[in-house]
Amino acid sequence: MALQSINPASGELIETHGEQTPEQAAAAVVKAHEAFCSWSRAGFSVRAGVLRKAAAILRAEKNALARMMCEEMGKPILQAITEIEKCALVCDYYAENGAAMLAPERIVADATDSYVRFDPLGVVLAVMPWNFPFWQVFRFAAPALMAGNACLLKHAANVSGCAAAIEEIFRRAGLPRHAFAALRVGSAQVAALVRHPQVRAVTLTGSDAAGRAVAAVAGGCLKKVVLELGGSDPFIVLADAHLPKCVAAAVSSRMINNGQSCIAAKRFIVVKGIYSRFEKAFSAAVAGLRTGNPLDEGNDLGPLARADLVEELERQVQASVRLGARVRVGGKRCAGPGFYFQPTVLEGVKPGMPAYDEELFGPVAALIAAADEEDALRIANDSAFGLGASIWTADRKRGEMLAARVEAGSVFINGMVKSDPRLPFGGVKASGFGRELSSYGIKEFVNIKTVVIS
Repeated sequence: MALQSINPASGELIETHGEQTPEQAAAAVVKAHEAFCSWSRAGFSVRAGVLRKAAAILRAEKNALARMMCEEMGKPILQAITEIEKCALVCDYYAENGAAMLAPERIVADATDSYVRFDPLGVVLAVMPWNFPFWQVFRFAAPALMAGNACLLKHAANVSGCAAAIEEIFRRAGLPRHAFAALRVGSAQVAALVRHPQVRAVTLTGSDAAGRAVAAVAGGCLKKVVLELGGSDPFIVLADAHLPKCVAAAVSSRMINNGQSCIAAKRFIVVKGIYSRFEKAFSAAVAGLRTGNPLDEGNDLGPLARADLVEELERQVQASVRLGARVRVGGKRCAGPGFYFQPTVLEGVKPGMPAYDEELFGPVAALIAAADEEDALRIANDSAFGLGASIWTADRKRGEMLAARVEAGSVFINGMVKSDPRLPFGGVKASGFGRELSSYGIKEFVNIKTVVIS
């Protein structure tokens, strides 16, 4: 089976990549394990040097790498440049802080001496999605490599060019050959790779269906797994919210990456006292967005990444409308070539509708009126997902009290949800488990080893 990269702005084929056979993929695991045996013995200063060089390459070549993202999955060019810069940032962050994060911790016990070591596990298999084709990879790879692990990447088929570019960046940065390798395999080969005895841990970012499948296989093999899955993040607007700032953030949070972000705000839960004003301002702002070629800096949105994603989003919108949702803005796919969908606002969204119950992976916002803040909290938690959440209020104490009760891996008060190398990132419920980034993320793929000296 061939892996195809298709330009979503035009629907034209960019490149076809031949898939590796199961035997070739298994051989790559063995080579990665051999590379791990030497890389794990390299000092932190050596590992940090590789990450710093990778960061330098990313910054020097950010425009070309960003263009590759635009062409393979339709990301607006300015957002693509920002993504490359963020990848450089995470490399520098772990180069600077990784050694201290993994320094032995002495513990007073009933022995002469006792301490905890943080030793690398071995080969980590990463199953990564297409929506942030560089950032998703670097946010796992930078801490995993700094900890001394080797990394195998099974990337989404439509961003195979990005996958190859990442492997080349690490090679040029001085990483030993095979310590990071991009596999050219489809989803059908993932289970066998997870079961391979020299794969010691797995991380997956993707749908909850993919996460359940990989977690089942990893659990059967007693292997560590970290899952960052879908989200239907609530954006809670209380009556005292600063409306202009709130609306601007709401538009950005829903429409970033053409609406294809797990941590994008998707359900806008607005208390009745401010609902009408929010809806009018938000709908007007969304109606003013420009959709078109992602290489044109004047456009706010590009296409969805694949044709099937447009079809699924259209199904979800139409089903929600049949069940009573009302279209305030957009609501349809765009005419002409490419995989474009109109920026859309739905209101009157209720339980039982796809716009309420499911993750909408595209530029569609669901407006939900709440009676008061307690009702808003109830609606926010009335979801299978629990990735991120945003609360808007002029009362910080009130916001923090609500944040403590929101079922999510992160809550942002008066700000849009985002990932930051310094902060742990992950979710609860159907949004997965485990954490990436910060000191918590680098310790996901180490052996927390107790040493006692009598």
